[in-house]
Amino acid sequence: MSKYVIVTESGGDVPLDFVERYHIEVVPMHVTFGGRNLDDGSFPVTDIFKHFRQSGEIPSTSGCTPQDFKVVFDRIHEREPEAHIIYLAYSAATTCSFESARIAAEGRNYVTRIDTKSVTAAQFLIVTNVARYVQENPNVPLADVISYAQNQVERARMAFIPGELDFLRAGGRLSNVAYLGAQLLRIKPVIEVQNGKLVATQKLRGSMEKAVMAMVQKFLTREPMDKSRIGLIRNDGLSPELQKHVEEYVREQGFEEITWIETGCVIASHSGPGSFGIAALALR
Repeated sequence: MSKYVIVTESGGDVPLDFVERYHIEVVPMHVTFGGRNLDDGSFPVTDIFKHFRQSGEIPSTSGCTPQDFKVVFDRIHEREPEAHIIYLAYSAATTCSFESARIAAEGRNYVTRIDTKSVTAAQFLIVTNVARYVQENPNVPLADVISYAQNQVERARMAFIPGELDFLRAGGRLSNVAYLGAQLLRIKPVIEVQNGKLVATQKLRGSMEKAVMAMVQKFLTREPMDKSRIGLIRNDGLSPELQKHVEEYVREQGFEEITWIETGCVIASHSGPGSFGIAALALR
C-alpha cells in the first residue's frame, strides 16, 4: 500500500491511463443542462454541444459537494488506513470544491488540501508530477510533498483559445456588442490562468490556426520553460491538421513528453467545441 493517495477533481481532465498508472482518485464535478444535473465524465462531451445547438441553452457547471469528498475520503481510508490523502484542488478562485473538501476533511487529520490555482491541463501537470514524485519517493516526509506541490503550483502556466464565442456569449461572459465585433473582425480571445483566475490577456485576429500558432509561439518564448513535459488541450471540432502543426512546432522547441488532453464536460461547457489550450511549467 502507498503512503500517499492523490485526489483531484474531474475538471483536471487527467486521462484515464494516468489515473490508473498513479492510482489517482478523481472526484466528479457537475454539469446541468436539459433539466438534468449530471456527474462530469458520466456522459459524452458531444452531448453538451448537441444540446446547445438544438436549444441554445448553455450548460451550467458546479464544483464537488462535501458529500462527494466524504465518499472518496472514506473509501480511501477504509482501503488504506495508513495512507495520507493529498488533495490537489481545481482553482479555488473559480469553484466551491476547495471549500467543500475543507468541510469534508474536518476531523480527518489524514487529509491535506492544496489549491493548484489551475484547471484542466495545468492542473493535470501538477497532479501527475506530484503523483510521480510520491511514487518514486514513497517514504518522503509530508512536508517535502507539500513543498514539492507548491513549487509545481507556482511554476504552472496555461493559456487557451475558446472554440466558439457562442458559448461565451450564451454564458453571459461576452456581451452581444463584443460578440458581433469579434465575429466581424475574426478576433480570438486568449484566456490565461493567473493566480487561479481566468483572465483575457490578448485578442488575436485571423483564422483559428493563425491565432493558435501565434499564441503557442508567444507562450513558449516569453520565459524559459521546463521542456520535460507539456500538455496540449483539444476537444471535438479542433482541426486534426492544426493539432499536427502544433505538435510539430512543440517538438521542434525541444519538448520531450507531449500529452494531448481531451476536455471533460466542465471545461467544454466554458470553452465550447473546437477549443485549444497549452500548459507547461516555467523553468525556475
